[in-house]
Amino acid sequence: MKRRMLLAAAGGAALISGAGWLASRPDPVTGLLPGAANAQAANGTLPQVIEMVLGNPDAAVEVIEYASFTCPHCASFHADQFKQIKENYIDTDKIRFVYREVYFDRPGLWASMIARSTNNPDFFFSFAGMLYEQQRSWLAGGDPVVIVEELRRLAKVAGLDDAALDAALSDGPKAEALFTWYQANAERDGISSTPSFVIDGRLYSNMTYPEFAEILDARIG
Repeated sequence: MKRRMLLAAAGGAALISGAGWLASRPDPVTGLLPGAANAQAANGTLPQVIEMVLGNPDAAVEVIEYASFTCPHCASFHADQFKQIKENYIDTDKIRFVYREVYFDRPGLWASMIARSTNNPDFFFSFAGMLYEQQRSWLAGGDPVVIVEELRRLAKVAGLDDAALDAALSDGPKAEALFTWYQANAERDGISSTPSFVIDGRLYSNMTYPEFAEILDARIG
């Protein structure tokens, strides 16, 4: 999915704040009422963003996927190529697989904040699978209020309760940390579309499974 990267400061601020789309409620990203929109982490620093990794952490071959939870091409990849890569390369400990989010829009960031709420890779990848499998459903219509409610519904199925969801969606510092992390990753690795892949430092666009297998087999030896 080729879209202009949202790397300008103004674009980033708008994505994080979601300013004013429903004045009668707290913003679904910051969760804060008017007057508290500039809340910061207690120590003035942003929280650390944890890498979400599958497979062998010490594998000689590393695959980094850059994807957006709102990207239909990413959903197709996870329904097809990813399952084969997981079975043949991740579950067999042949590669280290890293998933990094790209934030083209607010719903993608909201989904990520929920997925990363526990900092648990098992929960993250399980919820990510649900997001992709039901992408059309939770994004249907495009109404931000409905999207947030659909995300909450999915998260409850995954095991989160209202308190955990409220905490996840009201974590302004984490939203800022995630967006800053995304910007740095995208600029460093030259990411302009999703899904994109960095295999041992080399950038690739979306591929068929046989193309992936050929590249991985050559590097694994």
